[in-house]
Parts: sequence; structure tokens; C-alpha cells
Amino acid sequence: MFDWLIVGAGFAGSILAERLASQRGDRVMVIDRRPHIGGNAYDHLDAAGVLIHRYGPHIFHTNSKQVFDHLSRFTPWRPYEHRVLAEVRSPLTGGAVRVPMPINLDTVNRLYGLSLSEHEVENWMAERAERVPEVKTSEDVVVSKVGRELYDLFFRGYTRKQWALDPSELDKSVTSRVPTRTNRDDRYFTDAFQAMPLHGYTRMFERILAHPNIAVRTGMDYGQARWAIPHRRVIWTGPVDEYFGFRHGKLPYRSLRFEHRTLERERFLPTGTLNYPSEEVPFTRVSEYKHITGQSHPFTSVTYEHPSAEGDPYYPIPRAENQALYKRYEALADATPDVWFVGRLATYRYYNMDQIVGQALATFNRIDASVPPRAANDTAEQRLAAAGD
Repeated sequence: MFDWLIVGAGFAGSILAERLASQRGDRVMVIDRRPHIGGNAYDHLDAAGVLIHRYGPHIFHTNSKQVFDHLSRFTPWRPYEHRVLAEVRSPLTGGAVRVPMPINLDTVNRLYGLSLSEHEVENWMAERAERVPEVKTSEDVVVSKVGRELYDLFFRGYTRKQWALDPSELDKSVTSRVPTRTNRDDRYFTDAFQAMPLHGYTRMFERILAHPNIAVRTGMDYGQARWAIPHRRVIWTGPVDEYFGFRHGKLPYRSLRFEHRTLERERFLPTGTLNYPSEEVPFTRVSEYKHITGQSHPFTSVTYEHPSAEGDPYYPIPRAENQALYKRYEALADATPDVWFVGRLATYRYYNMDQIVGQALATFNRIDASVPPRAANDTAEQRLAAAGD
């Protein structure tokens, strides 16, 4: 008898499994329908021996010391600050030009042949910004900051490819994630802690799940496990609508198709990722892993990302009607005893990795405060057995 059946061996499920096993002595079974642990952060050596991320680049960054310190128990780190270029049409020549993304001082100066200062570029953007009475959509966010031309160059096409919707149809949270800067900071993230697991994500997950109270089975879904594996409670990290048999209909997600290539050269890109905002290009971005991992190898491997309506669910689509549908599933989840819903898919929110870790740690605290640990369960069982005798 396992105390917990955890469905999903990604960040949410693995962090909770380790906490429950090490802090409470609970017995935990972790299952995943994929043939590996690590969820979307899974990495491995490809045929050429280059370490790649099977589901696209996962760059760890956080402002939470608690989250960083917790993961540091399971991995040493390699400092890494991610940088991204975007290939866009030059307003001056009409040709392709690669400039820093997010938009910063150098982006504007290179695009328009200017030599503005930080103060001057702030005024330059303000002159082009459109007045938006109430910022509601992703289009509103951008045009109210930098105007229509930069919006068209960097955001409209990319967003339409990624979400199959115009930014005017998406919640403001989508483009609010990408800042606009007036200085020369070309880092994609500015969090206090930016690093990559030194030996890769999969090695880190192996150490997280290495507790003797944890059993792991990959290639198994919940439909098989729920009857085959005796357990008291469930932690569900998959799509919340799937758990309830799509009772109210399917929640909309966007998926991705990953095209992995190995090239017989040491380097392919000047930075870790190159974005392609133009709708004339079918993919959204290409990433080169050796920038990210620091691996030394005579070859290099890259991944092209093609957004798709079909495939594994990756991104909850942030629209009001979708959130309303999720609320119906949330009500079902709240009314389901002995099942805890954790993670991006289970709570229909676009979380970064560190946010999922934080959510898992907070969920463990709630569980620990409300659910008797294994020792208490065993005592109750022993008393019932004695009473039966």
C-alpha cells in the first residue's frame, strides 16, 4: 500500500514525492506515461553525443532563494544568463537584421541607425506609444509602450504563430512576460538566480527521486495505475480536464513540434536562441544547446520549434472563456477528496519552472498540516487489525 500515487514525474510530482518521502516517511509511487522522468525538462545525449532538451530549451531562473536553495540540494549549478536575438525586417533597408530581444537601447539604435541615450530612447518610445484607455489584451500591452511599428516587427507575427490567435484576442499576460528596456541589458531574464544544472536536468531529477521510499514507473498512465497500484491518495499533475474525463469539454492548449538537428560544426548561433517573429517563417525560434549547457563538442545540436494545435499540451491558452471553463473543473477538483492538483496543466496556468517548484513546496506544507503522516496511518491500521482480532 502506497500512501501516495503521484501522476507525473516532472517538477511538481518529483518535488512533492521527495518531500513526502523524506520529511514524513510516506511511501510514494511516481508514474509517468512518458518513458522517462523529468517532464518537459528532460534532457539526454543525442546520437552525436550532444546534450539536448527533448522538449525545447528550459532555462532556469528565479528570484526565490528558497526555490534555488531547495534545488541546490540535488544539483551543482553552471552560471548561465540567457541571451536572445530576433531576426526582423530592417525599417531602413528592408533586409533581415538580428537585434537583441527583449527590445532595449541597442535594439532601437541598430534598427533605426540612431545613437540615442537611455533617456532619449525612453522619450523616443513614449512619442510612438499609442494611448490605450484600458490595457486588456496582449496588443494593448505592447502598443501602449513602444508603438505600432515595433509591435508589428517583434510581437504580432510571433504571437500569431505561437498561439494561432492575434495578440488582440489574447489576455495581456502573454506579452506582459516580455519586458521593454531603455538600457543595454541584453539578458532575456533579470532574475537574481540564473543557472543551469551542471550535469543536466535528468541527473537532477534522478537525485530528487532517489529516496528509498519512492518507487518510479515510467511508460504507465493513470488508467493502468489506479487499479493496479494500491494507494491512499493521489497527486495529479496532468491536465485537469483529463482527470475528470473531459466532463465539461476539453480545455484549449497549444502544443509544439520539435525539429532536432545535429550540425558538423562547433557553433551555429551567436546566442542561445534566435527568434523569428515573421509569419513568413514557419517556426518561432531555433536554440543551440551548447550555449546553454557549456558542453564542449566538435558538433552542435539545435532545435527548431513549430507551434501546433495537435500534440502534447504545453501552453494553456489565456482567454477569458477558457478561464471560465477551467473554473468549472477547479470546482470539481476542490470537491474531490484525497486528490491534490498541482502544476501547470492541473491548474491551467502558464508557470515557469521555479513557480512550479514553489507551488509544489507550498502544497507540501498544506498536505503536511492536514494529512496524517505514514506513522499515524500505520497506528490506525494496527488498531483496526487488533480490534478485528
